[in-house]
Amino acid sequence: MQTLTLRAAPRPRAFVRVSGPDAASYLQRMLSNDVEALGPGEACEALLLTSKARVIATMIVWRRAADDYLLLTEPELGERLRAELVRFRFAARVAIEAEEHVSTLVVGAEAPRGAVPNRDYGVPAHELLDEAPPGDALPIGAEELELLRIRARTPRMGREIDDRVLPAEAGLDERAISFTKGCYPGQEPVARLRYRGHANRGLRVLTLEGDEPPPHDTPLLLDGREVGRVTSAARDPEGGVVALAYVRREVPDDAVLSAQGRPARQLPSAR
Repeated sequence: MQTLTLRAAPRPRAFVRVSGPDAASYLQRMLSNDVEALGPGEACEALLLTSKARVIATMIVWRRAADDYLLLTEPELGERLRAELVRFRFAARVAIEAEEHVSTLVVGAEAPRGAVPNRDYGVPAHELLDEAPPGDALPIGAEELELLRIRARTPRMGREIDDRVLPAEAGLDERAISFTKGCYPGQEPVARLRYRGHANRGLRVLTLEGDEPPPHDTPLLLDGREVGRVTSAARDPEGGVVALAYVRREVPDDAVLSAQGRPARQLPSAR
């Protein structure tokens, strides 16, 4: 079994606490995943969606106690997440408020008790809140983390996720949606796509020649026809560029695409 070197870095976050007698039932009808099924100390990924299944916020839902949840989201999404949950609270007996914490990402180890699991990087990782990382953890830079995220096909708000994208296109139905729980905003179009159709495009990992990452939304061509777009890219220390891109479903996995005249070869999916 491969032993991973412990690495650590700050993980910028916004935090929203949802607590009170109706916390579990309220979040269950607002979020895309089965948060009522979590036991104290357990976590899952979830989405807050519009009625048309566009993503308002991605998050990790951490159940700290029976009636106390902490939502970990991106720094720029915290206030909107809080405001949307307050707006639909009505008579639910819940308190919804921002909290302040310092999150540290630890890569190379499964989550110990009291830590929050993180699946974004394709290797064992977790977040420590208001705790120092292990003393033997080495620093890990933002560029290396971005490369891990891209290779793991993990979508990011503002890059892979915006108001043009449905959860299934970004692969979020695999990790942040329950298809057995009750209703929530956006459930109908999410279920319709799963059971009566399919996503017309999906995320694929590409390798490009050269050392310069292509700009966001660079078109991908196949035989002169546009079949996708690059959403994130990072230099590979071993040479070339690794990119994450939306590619149309009908494009063969072994097709060599073109980005700004550069060959873009698809890597096999790890999932």
